[in-house]
Amino acid sequence: MTGARADYDALSQSVLALTEGETDEIALMATVACEVHHSDARFDWTGFYRVTEPEVLKIGPYQGGHGCLVIPFSRGVCGAAARTGEVQLVADVDDFPGHIACASSTRSELVLPVRNGAGWIIAVFDIDSDQPDAFSVEDAEALGTILRAVFDRL
Repeated sequence: MTGARADYDALSQSVLALTEGETDEIALMATVACEVHHSDARFDWTGFYRVTEPEVLKIGPYQGGHGCLVIPFSRGVCGAAARTGEVQLVADVDDFPGHIACASSTRSELVLPVRNGAGWIIAVFDIDSDQPDAFSVEDAEALGTILRAVFDRL
């Protein structure tokens, strides 16, 4: 793959410094989305889908082209992450049953559930790439660590 890859240690330090003391979840999501999006050339769309009512995700702060406005828990990669509470690492979105094509250029996807300090899923963090098989378990683990450090305070 071409382009710069995230330096997760530097990214973590930056995100934690920028969000220190902040407890507003929208402000936190906006900052995380921006910092993560600009940290890695593989990341074409980076953002949050927030749990706004039972079994429903609505678009939150993001970077990149337009996204889907509403995603039910029953559909797509984001819905699967919210429904199961598990990271979704999808090498080829065409192989994911029920994939929702918010952007036709998306080839692979990484979606992580976002929990607050009480353990409730408040959102999912979605990263799309126009490259196939763009994400690794290491990406998921590093980003999960950052998300926990930021959102466990809520």
